[in-house]
Amino acid sequence: MNRVARRPSAPWREGWLARSLTAEPGMPDWSARAIDRIHEASVRGSGHPLAEPAWSAALHDRASTIKASLERIAPTLQSLARRQFDEGFATAARRELSDAFGLDLESADLQAHWAQPLALGRLHARCVLAVFAQLIERDFDRNLARLARAAESEDAATLIGRFGFHAIDISPCADGRLAGVVDYILRVPPPVVTHIKSHAGAMFDVEETLRHWEAVELRRWRDGRPNRADEPTRYLKIGVYHFSSLEPHRDGCAAHGSDDARAAGELLLRLQQFERAVHAAHGVGAGVAILLVGVDTDTDAIRVHVPDATGACSLDRHVDAAALYASTQALDRAAAKSAIRDAVAACAGVGDDDAATEGVRWLCGYLLKNNLAQVDAVRREHGSAYAERGHTEHLIVVGDGIDEVQLRNLAFQAQMDTVEEGAADLDVGLRILGHLHAPRGLAVPVLAHCAYDAAVPGARERAELRARRLAAAVCARHVQACRDGKLVVRAAVHARAQARLDDVSADPAIEASA
Repeated sequence: MNRVARRPSAPWREGWLARSLTAEPGMPDWSARAIDRIHEASVRGSGHPLAEPAWSAALHDRASTIKASLERIAPTLQSLARRQFDEGFATAARRELSDAFGLDLESADLQAHWAQPLALGRLHARCVLAVFAQLIERDFDRNLARLARAAESEDAATLIGRFGFHAIDISPCADGRLAGVVDYILRVPPPVVTHIKSHAGAMFDVEETLRHWEAVELRRWRDGRPNRADEPTRYLKIGVYHFSSLEPHRDGCAAHGSDDARAAGELLLRLQQFERAVHAAHGVGAGVAILLVGVDTDTDAIRVHVPDATGACSLDRHVDAAALYASTQALDRAAAKSAIRDAVAACAGVGDDDAATEGVRWLCGYLLKNNLAQVDAVRREHGSAYAERGHTEHLIVVGDGIDEVQLRNLAFQAQMDTVEEGAADLDVGLRILGHLHAPRGLAVPVLAHCAYDAAVPGARERAELRARRLAAAVCARHVQACRDGKLVVRAAVHARAQARLDDVSADPAIEASA
């Protein structure tokens, strides 16, 4: 069957999102609290015809819940600080911290004396790590299935199959302002994303990504998942860089010295290297495509570097969502969708009926349409741009990334197998959070996190060993900061598909050898 020739109906041509906003049974508890906001937003209307008030309200409600959880920490510690020399304080404080944040401390850890008050900067970091673990256990409904499906019967694999792809792999920059890239900025249903891993400057490992591609293709050949290997779909690798439209020389990508051209150029080169690696290892007919996307962290507007007829991306050729927002704001919904299709086709240098490029053009249009809704939400909630345009991350995650809780500026993710391998990413994160926390006397919280597959024998034990080694290596690399109380490191493991972090006890032998 020729998928291109039959021209399946693109989601934005069908008004699929509007039809999927009907309530579904089994909605999670948190979403029930958003019903009033959804109704209110729908009644108020919106500033753009492609805005999705209900979807944005649900995302806003989740973000508010996450922020409120973190904002409870400072008032709690301020209250403890005022009472730290009272009789019986340690026992009472231990109970309060356990009830509020699930933080399990010994009473001895909370003994204070006028000559040696509580180390509140370190205690704050431990509370941040505990709250982050609680948020993961909340198991937020990130799928938003009732809002993000073409039809109730269509799953994520079918959705991207309509665009001509069977897997999407995303490598964003580790910058915390991109911590909501899937749920908020691109608004892609998480099941659509086969793999996501953040790196400083989005500089992903080509060999590792090649192994991910091979694993996906092996499942297609052996098991027919997510589709059969003889179906003409492709594996899409998306690289996401970022820039600042308001402070380009200060608030751009720290890993690239706030040089936007360098950030985009080096990421494009890395994407091209991956594409060539697949072809070199498996032949030029191997199904792979690349896409370069930029994010303005001041507004969340994206630039999509639409591939041309040959599949090549260019730094000088892109569709800008901010410009699209302005040019389509006065149009009706159908005309705005048509304008997106026209802009994408013009950028690709083809007609809007070009069958060979139709799938990737639909995917680009899908991302742009979703992003216009996010741009509208940012404008409605914050004005023309975010008030806090720089970094405000709360913690650093090293090891395996955690995407179960997505929120702008929540965490800087320095993903790595060893500290030596990811030293540059770790140092960037510590420099950023050090500037944020040090002036307030707060320690930088670091979570050494390793994920594992519970179905694989011995996987948990190996993950625990790796988490211990990572935590010990971070402390060894920044030994003085740990001694001075400027760095707090916690090791934990996480079974994939389970909403729980399990602490890993320290191993003195490993710490001594790190």
